Amino acid sequence: MSRTPATTVRPVRLWRWRRNPLRRHSDVVEAWIVLAAWVLVLVCGVLAGLLAAQASAASYAARLARVHPVSAVLTDQAAPPPAAGTGYDDGRVWAMVRWTDPDGSVHTDRAKVVPGAPAGSSVTVWADHADHVVAPPVTGASADLQAALTGVLVGPSAGAAVWSAGWLVRNRLIRRRMAEWDEEWKQIGPRWGNLSGGRG
Repeated sequence: MSRTPATTVRPVRLWRWRRNPLRRHSDVVEAWIVLAAWVLVLVCGVLAGLLAAQASAASYAARLARVHPVSAVLTDQAAPPPAAGTGYDDGRVWAMVRWTDPDGSVHTDRAKVVPGAPAGSSVTVWADHADHVVAPPVTGASADLQAALTGVLVGPSAGAAVWSAGWLVRNRLIRRRMAEWDEEWKQIGPRWGNLSGGRG
């Protein structure tokens, strides 16, 4: 039985950091810029996403604190559904509703209700502190989902902004390196031509 020759495992070495006579200081600087940019992309993206999600959730909570549900009744029969919907509505129609506060004050306002509902039907509407009917707030799983989606959208955007900044810095460094090479070639080029007999 033949024996498989032993293989040596070489550690992975990144060329920008390894010792190399052709490596310049700008190569090392560029490597650190790229590494720092990717780390910042990850950190800033995750952090911005979390902060955006928390801010969105806090906004929904603040909106919920400014409104309250009230039990109201229709003052008139609700209109029938429109013949042709626009595709942007929820199928409900506007109608006048009335409700009474715990202190006995009566309020009326317009609210969206089910089409064709008879007068006197009980509906739940949301009102603000000025006792005006407002749109229902986003609560529960919907609020959590929208806050999470906000974080998911903001996180990559923030990461892309950081990556773009790192890309601009790296491009400036590359342009500077090219200019340095041009200057060096202006000095070395004529001597190279002399060494090669004028054919270089």
